[in-house]
Amino acid sequence: MSDPAIHPTSVVEPGAKLGAGVTVGPFCLVGADAEIGEGSTLLSHVVVTGHTTIGPRAKIYPFASIGHAPQDVKYRGEPSTLSIGADCTIREGVTMNPGTAGGLMKTVVGDCCLFLANSHVAHDCTIGNNVIFSNNVMLAGHCEIGDFVIIGGGAGVHQFVRIGQHAFIGGMSAIENDVIPYGMALGNRAHLAGLNIIGLRRRSFSREQIHDIRRAYRLLFADEGTLAERVEDVAAEFATHPTVHEILDFIREGKDRSLCTPRDPVGQA
Repeated sequence: MSDPAIHPTSVVEPGAKLGAGVTVGPFCLVGADAEIGEGSTLLSHVVVTGHTTIGPRAKIYPFASIGHAPQDVKYRGEPSTLSIGADCTIREGVTMNPGTAGGLMKTVVGDCCLFLANSHVAHDCTIGNNVIFSNNVMLAGHCEIGDFVIIGGGAGVHQFVRIGQHAFIGGMSAIENDVIPYGMALGNRAHLAGLNIIGLRRRSFSREQIHDIRRAYRLLFADEGTLAERVEDVAAEFATHPTVHEILDFIREGKDRSLCTPRDPVGQA
């Protein structure tokens, strides 16, 4: 692979590390502590600064701001980090911030993620692989986003919220409570509106797997007993079903955190 190609109008500060085949287009700034993986492209007017590491084959569009100081009044200049995985696409106007001493001291983005125009990843967030943020998604600090999550345009996610893998968040939703894996949340304030069945089919979940997840969902959000009791009932009924146990483990790990639930109890039919 060839040496980095840097447009003469761009500034790459001494100390920055550019992998083989990196292209830095017009009017970009790459800070001294930044590291950009091989084969990545900064199209134009991109800023990558701070202790930021970007994996190979990233493609970053104009006016993205990657690695600037967190939008947190408690931040005091600590050398926190931002790490972005391989094969990510970051569209126009996207902002991503590193961590803080009050959190993880790092923000982490996985592989093969897509961030559409003007979406925001705040400090101390952890984002899995194959995640899609549509335009203008707003992710507050300390959030955890699982693999294959899709968040619709204009949605806002409250700080410390967890969204489990394969979940779908509808456009313009306001998410203030945790969303279970495979769930679908909609509205302001958001409620659980069922399972992400379309997403599961697209990712080749079998008819039997989807049937079992549906059955577990109905039992978990029925109106009998407490949620804790229903979790244990479902655990017993689906003792050997790993996908259902991903949901149960997610709920247990949340401890006292509020969970996004259906507006009405779910029937068991």
